Amino acid sequence: MASATSGAAARIEQSPTGGRWNYLTAGGLAALTEAALYVLGIGYFLVVLDFASATTPLQQLELFVANEATLSAMYLLVYVVFGVVLVPLVLTLHHDLSAGARMAMQVTTAFGLIWAGLVVASGMIATLATGVVVDLYGTDPAQATTVWLAISPVVDGLGGGNEIVGGIWTLLVSVVALRMGALHRVVNYVGLVVGTAGILSAVPALGEVGGAIFGLTQIVWFVGIGVLLLRASRRETASVS
Repeated sequence: MASATSGAAARIEQSPTGGRWNYLTAGGLAALTEAALYVLGIGYFLVVLDFASATTPLQQLELFVANEATLSAMYLLVYVVFGVVLVPLVLTLHHDLSAGARMAMQVTTAFGLIWAGLVVASGMIATLATGVVVDLYGTDPAQATTVWLAISPVVDGLGGGNEIVGGIWTLLVSVVALRMGALHRVVNYVGLVVGTAGILSAVPALGEVGGAIFGLTQIVWFVGIGVLLLRASRRETASVS
């Protein structure tokens, strides 16, 4: 795969600036960071917190109370930091692919930036809501449960419950890259799976399956994108040195 990756990386438009910290390096590190945050979030919520075992809102609140500090930190990382780091990746891919598909990448980048904003907003609401319901739980568990039932759909609707906006962005990036022969075919095909699963996660009957496939396959996609961008960055650095 090394030769294919090198050939694909050569298609990435070269930056007018040299040096180790060019835009390709920033985009590559951003992609790898996104993958790491996904793994961190999955490990925490499914293994450490065992959130899936909390089948009622009251059980969820009990988990919040017992893990308030780590839960708030995790919401900050896997939502707010994720959304912030997503921005340089979106802009890097826009820079690389827009030369061959200007209008398509303008639409694609718009969806990427919208997704970043939604994820940040979802994380900020979840972080603040956790503190509110935990404080309220100490005096009135029933009211705390009611508040969480009202806030939870907002968090899920913005970015925690379906992945349609992220799916559209990933799908469009992959389609454009395939049409241009850019990046790497395997990475682009994985992106098609990611995007399709994200869009299907908005369908109630397919929400859980689509969301699970989206999260797991996007880890692979982020790693692939990160490796390609960092290799392209090293090639550029070598060419100007």
